[in-house]
Amino acid sequence: MRAKTGAERFFDAQRKDADYRAAYDEARERVRRTDELVRSLDTCREARGLTKAELARQAGLPPEAVRRLFTMRSPNPTAGTLVALAGALGLDVVAVPKERAPRTSTGARGVTKPKKRAAAR
Repeated sequence: MRAKTGAERFFDAQRKDADYRAAYDEARERVRRTDELVRSLDTCREARGLTKAELARQAGLPPEAVRRLFTMRSPNPTAGTLVALAGALGLDVVAVPKERAPRTSTGARGVTKPKKRAAAR
């Protein structure tokens, strides 16, 4: 087994800090979701039989930017790029809640309280 590098020892120590670990995990999840979205757009492109250059032209983007986006290990596209690519593929980019929170209504003094459910019959 090889010895750890100085950088590996440093990050091992950093990850022991709860705040650092939480920020690291959040950033890692954001990168994973971005990568998943980019890969799904690339899969749709391939299913439609489009080259990266053809998709770029249809989306009004530089072909080299689209090529880099689909071949990078960890892409970091702008929202505008994702919307343009999705539109060219006939898709929408829509934000949806991760979990459905109970519906609420505002009561007296701006206090939020759950809405009453209709009685079951």
